[in-house]
Amino acid sequence: MLIMCVVLVGQAFFPLDEQWNVHQTIYSEGVAQQMVWLSGLLPYEQCEWVFERIGERLIPASSIWRQSQSHAERMRAHLEHQQTQVTVERVKLPAACHDHAQQKGVSMDGGMVNIREEGWKEMKVGTVFDVVLRLERELYTDELVEVAHAEKMQYVAVLGGVDQFASAFWACAVEHNIPTARECSVTADGATWIWNIAADYFPESQQIVDWYHATQHLAQAALTLYPDDEKQRQRWYKQRQTDLFQGSIHTITTRLEQAGFPERALYFHTHQRRMQYQAFRDQGYPIGSGTVESGVKQFKSRLTGAGMRWSRPAAERMLVLRAAILSGRFDELWAAA
Repeated sequence: MLIMCVVLVGQAFFPLDEQWNVHQTIYSEGVAQQMVWLSGLLPYEQCEWVFERIGERLIPASSIWRQSQSHAERMRAHLEHQQTQVTVERVKLPAACHDHAQQKGVSMDGGMVNIREEGWKEMKVGTVFDVVLRLERELYTDELVEVAHAEKMQYVAVLGGVDQFASAFWACAVEHNIPTARECSVTADGATWIWNIAADYFPESQQIVDWYHATQHLAQAALTLYPDDEKQRQRWYKQRQTDLFQGSIHTITTRLEQAGFPERALYFHTHQRRMQYQAFRDQGYPIGSGTVESGVKQFKSRLTGAGMRWSRPAAERMLVLRAAILSGRFDELWAAA
């Protein structure tokens, strides 16, 4: 078979490269796609092992790294372009009477990544999802009640400031019809930056402090009140946990203030309206932020392995790959970009 080759200055050009979709690489687009997808799941060296053992093909980790950097940058640029098309100023929402009935949920959190020459830096992670109700045993009465659960989670992760994250997260929210939902909730911990984003971008959503974070603060309050009496500490904690679930926050704050610990009471004062857990559950809202906390852990499992340190560009590209994979949208983003 005769292979046509045109030699240009310092390089060779093969006309069949275009037909076979091979550009400056020995790998076809299909193989490259699998290389990049796998690199979003496993460290590059382990990707090499998988290709050799299962694919019976020797693909060096360095080649997998190059492909992931090139294609992830293409995908990242595509997402950034999308963000410019759906800024808050450019999005025109229909009248409220046209809002859809699918209840939606939003959650945000942060995690740390080790960046070369910078140290540990925070990645901000957000997720949007559909809320569905399933029958479960009620927390205290043991009765069967409908409990909110998250489905069809979509993730965004950004290594950057609040404004950069908010822009990316808003684009994801618009794409998945969050602003036009008749009902939506924001569930998260007590971080100020999260509630600022909620107020600016999701002002009509119900704000809810994650139940488990609230109980952690309650446990710290109990330890502050009874540092040397574990039995009394546990008794007070269990009593006040019931009050917390029922929204009777004053029983917690009053005791802390009377004991001279107003700083412990401040957290509960600040988030009192976000802690009406029984009412939220009765209304069908999720009271836990496990979706995003699980997501943060899954991002960290790829980016914070033993000894891992990333350049900032490589970390940003991996966050794009990881988010696409966790959202089940890798192939869609690959094609769109």
